[in-house]
Amino acid sequence: MNQNKLKSIALASLLIAIVGCSAAPTHLIVSPQVYLSPSNQLSHKQAQLTVIDMRTSTHIIQILEQDEAAIILSSKQRLEEIIEALLAKQWQQQGLAFNNSAKNKMTVTIEKAVISVEQETVSYNTQSEIIIKVSIDNGKQTLTSRFKTRGHSEGALNADIAVLEREFNQHLSSLLKQILSSNDIKTFL
Repeated sequence: MNQNKLKSIALASLLIAIVGCSAAPTHLIVSPQVYLSPSNQLSHKQAQLTVIDMRTSTHIIQILEQDEAAIILSSKQRLEEIIEALLAKQWQQQGLAFNNSAKNKMTVTIEKAVISVEQETVSYNTQSEIIIKVSIDNGKQTLTSRFKTRGHSEGALNADIAVLEREFNQHLSSLLKQILSSNDIKTFL
């Protein structure tokens, strides 16, 4: 082969590699997995459930690299809808009935849910934090509990979006399980 043909093949290969790498995902799939045994701990109890997202920005992952535009990724589905569906299903399996006229008013507030990635030339490090506040008002008293999870990771080369997505789902699953298993909440209801 002549040298021009080799250069053309190398250039074409490089362009294919670059185009392949630029097809990064635009959204995350947030799918927390929580498995609790069904019980009747909350049978004959009723509540109203509202989930509110109080974050100033709805993205979940932000990748920051010096002299580059930040890469921002959000959930494909609204985070408050995902959390409300999971909590309602799990609480119903424990016997809790949801009724818009119930005296127990539960408000679940998403205060923070983000993984921040600092991307360097040949390495990256991440800081993740999820904070969810649960308030229950029964007309006489209010119980407020705050649940937090934090994480840190680092690695070589570039952060992998699929790994970050899995990490977020694991942290969110763990936090929701803490909420669902909270003796304070069960006792207050």
